[in-house]
Order: sequence, then structure tokens, then C-alpha cells
Amino acid sequence: MILFSFRRCPWAMRARLALHYAGCEVHIREVAMKNKPAELLALSPKGTVPVLDTGEGALEESLDIMRWALERNDPQDWRLQADPAAAQQADRLIARNDSEFKAQVNLYKYAERYPEHTREHYRQKAEAWLAELEHLLEGRPYLLANHPSLVDAALLPLMRQFAGVEPQWFAEAAYPRVRSWLEGWLASELFKAVMAK
Repeated sequence: MILFSFRRCPWAMRARLALHYAGCEVHIREVAMKNKPAELLALSPKGTVPVLDTGEGALEESLDIMRWALERNDPQDWRLQADPAAAQQADRLIARNDSEFKAQVNLYKYAERYPEHTREHYRQKAEAWLAELEHLLEGRPYLLANHPSLVDAALLPLMRQFAGVEPQWFAEAAYPRVRSWLEGWLASELFKAVMAK
């Protein structure tokens, strides 16, 4: 199996997290986005990463790759099968992360491209999401359970990107649980393994 990936891409990052967690033996093929390999374009004409060549077909969406990996091996119940209500909540959170928060991070990170408002304005718009996650982390180390799950791994890369825009602000912001959650993931052996050069 081959995963076409780009190390810093948040979508590729979360695909790698799930594949590594599930113990899937995958060859990671780092893609230079300005010089996409013919094999990638043959599998997925849109040419975005991640793309997983399973040998039986191609998976072109990071969430599909994550779910595919977890169907094969899920030792810590990342799919939250023991709590169907939490699993449904995970789906809703991921959908909002991948649409609403993604757009907010883009505006915040590249504020100079969107001069209609200040970077601070875009950051404040995103803070409602941070406040919601802060509330979810009350009394537990992960978003929907006392152990990591799909939603944690799926939301992590964009939150990492958000935190990196103004690190000093994030370090002092009123979201200590979100900060601790993010720092815990970034320090984890799993994250270090998928980010190794």
C-alpha cells in the first residue's frame, strides 16, 4: 500500500495518524506539490493529498482513509463503538471542523490576503470553536472519551495550524484545556512517528 502524502498538510497528517495507530503497513510517498507524480494523478486526477492506494483501489479523502484504517484495527476504540451517541457527536464535530473551522483558520492564517478584516477579527470568529472544545475537555483529557478517538486525531492538525499563527497569543489564551490537549498530542509518540522526516 502506498500513501501519497505531504508532511505538513493537515489532511495528510491525520491520515498518517490513523494508519500508524492501526498498524497498517504503508509506504509513505512524500509528494512535491509543484511536481506531482504521474502515479498520483493516475489514481486521483485532482492531484491532492492524501491518497491511499490500497492495491484494490484508491481512497482520496483523509476521513475515508482514517475510517478504512480503523476498520482494520482499532485497539483503543477510536471509533467509539462502546458509545454510539459519542460516535455520532464525533461525526458532527469533524464535519464542522472540516468546513467552518477550516475556513476560519484559512482567513486567520492568511489575513493579509483578506484585508476586509484584521487578523484579530478572524481569530475572534474562531474562538467560539475553541470555547466549545474547551467545554468538551472539562473533566477528561480527550474530546469525547477518557481515551483518544477519531475526533481527536481528526481535529488535531487544524488546531496545530491555528495555534501556530500567533503562538504567543495561543500560549496565553483562555483555553488551557485545549492547549493541554494539543500539547499532549504533539508530544505523543504517535505524532512524533508520523511527523518524522
